[in-house]
Amino acid sequence: MARIYVGTCSWADHTDFYPPDLPDNRKIQYYAQRFPIVEINSTFYRMMPARNFALWAERTPPHFVFDVKPYKQLTWHDRETPPDEATARAFSESVQPLREAKKLGALHFQFPPWYVYSRENLDYILRLRDTYRDDRLSVEFRHRSWLTGDRTAHVVEALREGGIGLTVVDEPQVGSGSIPTVLEVTNPALVIVRFHGRNAKTWYLRAKTTAERFDYLYSAEELREWVPRLGELAERAEEIHALFNNNARDYAVQNGRQLRVYLREGLPQHTVVSSPEEG
Repeated sequence: MARIYVGTCSWADHTDFYPPDLPDNRKIQYYAQRFPIVEINSTFYRMMPARNFALWAERTPPHFVFDVKPYKQLTWHDRETPPDEATARAFSESVQPLREAKKLGALHFQFPPWYVYSRENLDYILRLRDTYRDDRLSVEFRHRSWLTGDRTAHVVEALREGGIGLTVVDEPQVGSGSIPTVLEVTNPALVIVRFHGRNAKTWYLRAKTTAERFDYLYSAEELREWVPRLGELAERAEEIHALFNNNARDYAVQNGRQLRVYLREGLPQHTVVSSPEEG
């Protein structure tokens, strides 16, 4: 029986979700009463001090879970400055408060569209296991060269041998910068599923905010399609993190709540983790 967590990518973007007078520093508390998990993506843009993670851990209920996106240098987004041991160590030390609070779900490495398949690039990903030995890791590709034809089986097997999760995605299929949905479990401890929406028109948009690019509200039918898919993954994994990245307005919140209901109806043999709001 798997445990399924449903939440959103970021807690700051949901403009129609929070009371209008709620201070920014209380949003995580409000959010954590309504969802059991969140992905921290602000860590991608700048290296956060450990005290931030300590505060987030203090302001959330017991058993709340954070998935964390590493700093952009560690995923080759900074073309001028490649990853180095000092940055990797600093990032690892910064998230230590979450480890100590037992609230670190996983480190989620999302690579850029220009990070194409090569033996060298795959070797870098596999070496992440040596750097973050005790953490659950998952990788998301953004170039189709990683998951095309016969290469899919090769990459899946390499990740499986390395004990690194393959992040499953739902996104529009529009060219080399989009990835197919591959329902493979490469680490039975955890599968991350990220819902980016299906807005093909904005997929390659140079948007000022993620809300602009991922402006999409899933229909009930589209969410119900995912119940058997998540059930298939749950049969092979101990834990599932289903995270909505369609951060326009409060779309991610709406869809997260809907999916939670559909999963409880359709997968009663698995545990869909509750939030404090639900009792």
